[in-house]
Amino acid sequence: MVASWWSRAQLGIFVHWTPASVPGWAPPYVPAAELPAAGRRAPLGWTSYAEWYENALRFPGSPVAAHHRSTYGNRPYTDFGRDFEDGLAGWDPAAWARSFREAGAGYAVLVTKHHDGFCLWPSETQNPHRTGWHTTRDVVGEFAEAVRAEGLRFGVYYSGGLDWTFDDRPIGTAADMFSAVPRGRYPAYADAQMRELIRRYRPDILWNDIAWPGSADEIRSLVDFYRFTVPHGVVNDRLLPYAPHWRGLGLPGAKALYNWWDRRTVAQGEGFVPRTPPVFDFRTPEYARYEGSDPYEITRGVDHSFGYNRNSGPDAFIDRATLTSLVRDTAADGGNVLLNVGPRGEDAAIPAEQRLRLEWLAEEAGALTPDGPTPG
Repeated sequence: MVASWWSRAQLGIFVHWTPASVPGWAPPYVPAAELPAAGRRAPLGWTSYAEWYENALRFPGSPVAAHHRSTYGNRPYTDFGRDFEDGLAGWDPAAWARSFREAGAGYAVLVTKHHDGFCLWPSETQNPHRTGWHTTRDVVGEFAEAVRAEGLRFGVYYSGGLDWTFDDRPIGTAADMFSAVPRGRYPAYADAQMRELIRRYRPDILWNDIAWPGSADEIRSLVDFYRFTVPHGVVNDRLLPYAPHWRGLGLPGAKALYNWWDRRTVAQGEGFVPRTPPVFDFRTPEYARYEGSDPYEITRGVDHSFGYNRNSGPDAFIDRATLTSLVRDTAADGGNVLLNVGPRGEDAAIPAEQRLRLEWLAEEAGALTPDGPTPG
């Protein structure tokens, strides 16, 4: 059974903030069926998820590749890591945490390492392929301290399934994605980093993404370590164990069959619901509703991206009525909403369109109590 504090929270704030937030650009959202022919063959190369910028660069004909050439020339993606570090000079984690609490959130989850492998803490587990690919400042620790000071629970997101510093093949489809789960030294690296995050920060939420590079037994060992270290902690539903047949998904016939099956079994409306792993406390439908009986958390951005996308027009953002009804109706159904903000990489600021959505929620939360909003 999921922890009672999580069930009562109703609202959490997700923060996607990576070197991809420096260029902060992706094409506008288009339903997969309406993508141009090239994009339809490799939709993840044409995604509106701006945090996938580095992957989209690997498709020469993609909108991101064209934008990058015209804006940055042949500048490598790794340069954005230095820009991101420079942008931290203006970061005010206390102000972020205060705005999350005022919005009525009960917890906040920070992306500590996304698919590009960049770590938001000075990890003691060294990346063998990209030296120094992390912040020198302990962003994770400062974020945790700030949100906890406002009475919120703290969670860590970790991309266990993908790390493009270990496997940088272009990912265009679901089959490509699972065939790119790194092998070799990566499973031990990911396990060491996740345990490091658990020991150092004792997160209330362990939020893995895509899959896990180890076996079901290795996942149980990791989760047992987490539950021993953080007895009140909760685990999401994306610790899907590595399956050896994933390596064969790069073969044309297997790839086509898997992508067909994936579309039929996972996609729901604009988003998807992850497959059920052997160990989890709550489900995480993404841009989708959940029809099952397990505890669940709907996760989505305020627009059609998680990372900051400066190319999102006004009509890309969720409107006030839809946002408030999403939070209210999900809470009435017993679920939570994990609403994402994507700060800018160049100055560590939450853009105005995103702050406005937090302010709307703060006004709604404030209307519920005579003394103003309270933590969830």
